[in-house]
Amino acid sequence: MTAPIRPQPGILDIALYQGGQSALPGHDAPLKLSSNENPFGPSPAALTAMASALGESHRYPSTDHAGLRAAIAEVHGLDPDRIVCGVGSDEIIHFLCQAYVGPGLEVMHTEHGFAMYRISALAAGATPVEVPERDRRVDVEAILARATDATRLVFIANPANPTATFLPMEDLTRLAHGLPATCILVLDGAYAEFVDGYDGGKALVEARENVVMMRTFSKAYGLGGLRVGYGYAPRAIVDVLNRIRGPFNLSGVALAGAEAAVRDLDWVAECLRVNATERARLTGGLRQLGLGCDESFANFVLVRFADEAEALAADVHLKQAGIIVRHPKNYGFPQALRITVGKPEDNSRVLDALADFKGAA
Repeated sequence: MTAPIRPQPGILDIALYQGGQSALPGHDAPLKLSSNENPFGPSPAALTAMASALGESHRYPSTDHAGLRAAIAEVHGLDPDRIVCGVGSDEIIHFLCQAYVGPGLEVMHTEHGFAMYRISALAAGATPVEVPERDRRVDVEAILARATDATRLVFIANPANPTATFLPMEDLTRLAHGLPATCILVLDGAYAEFVDGYDGGKALVEARENVVMMRTFSKAYGLGGLRVGYGYAPRAIVDVLNRIRGPFNLSGVALAGAEAAVRDLDWVAECLRVNATERARLTGGLRQLGLGCDESFANFVLVRFADEAEALAADVHLKQAGIIVRHPKNYGFPQALRITVGKPEDNSRVLDALADFKGAA
C-alpha cells in the first residue's frame, strides 16, 4: 500500500481566506461596503491606460517593471532600485515568508493582524506568533518582549485593519531599534495614503537594513481588481525577493493602469479629501447613536456594539436595507462591524439604517 500524498507541514493548518461579501439575495445592486474599496473607482487616466494596454495583450509584459517603479519612485521620492512589485502587497508578504522563514523560525503579527501574515507563515513551514494588542492598538512593548532569536519577520499593518488605528513614527522607530538584528520589520502600509503626512515608513527603511515597507494600489487608487502592490526595502532584500518573483507576475494591463494611477495626483488627492470629510461625518454619526468607534486613520471604521448578538442583528438590518458590511469575527471582533467609508450618499444610508435599527431596538 502506498503512503498517502501529503502537503508540506503547516499547509492544512491554513483556514481559507474569506473576502468581503459582494452579493446580497433579493438586491440586484447592493451597496458594498465590506472590502474597503475606493467608492470612486480608478482614475480616468488609469482607465484610459488600461484600455490602451489591452491592444497589446498578445505581448508579454515587462519583467523588471521599470516604468511602474520609476513612476512610484518619482511620486513618492523613493529609489527605484529598492522597489519590488507584486500581485498586490499579498505577494510581497508571501515572498518575504518564502525567502526568510521556514521550520523552526517564527513570524510575528498582532492579534487582529491581516490573515495573510499567518497564512504565508504556515505556507513556508514557519510558526506564526500572535501578540496581544492594547485597546485595539499595536503594543510595541508586547512585541519586543515576545521576540526571540527564532523571530525572523514581524508584520505591522499601519494603519491597522480592521481596527483603523495608527502607530506614530516614534513607536515604529522604537520597535525597529529594539528587534533582533536578524529580524525584518515589515510595515504594511495598505492604508498609508489615508494618513496625512505619513509616508509609510520610508525614512526608517532607508536608515536600516532590516525594515521593509509595503504599499498597494487596491485601496486609495481604486485598483483592487488589478492586484498590484510593491515593497520598498534595502537593495539586498529586493535582490532576494526578485530571485523568487515570477518574471511575468504583473500583466501589461496592470502595469499600465498602476503607472497612470500613481501619476494622477489630482484624482488621488480628491478621493482622499472626500474620504477624510466623510470618515469624520460617519464616525461622528455613529457615536451620536451610542456606538463605540475609535478614531479612524483609514478608509473604514470599526463600529463596536454591546455584544455579538447586537452586532449580528445590526448586520441583518443593514442587509435588509441593501447594505453589505463586514462582520470581523474571524479577526477577533465578534461584537463589531467594519464599514467602508463610501460616497456621501452611501454613508447617509448607513447612518439612517443604523438609526432605524437603534430606534427599533
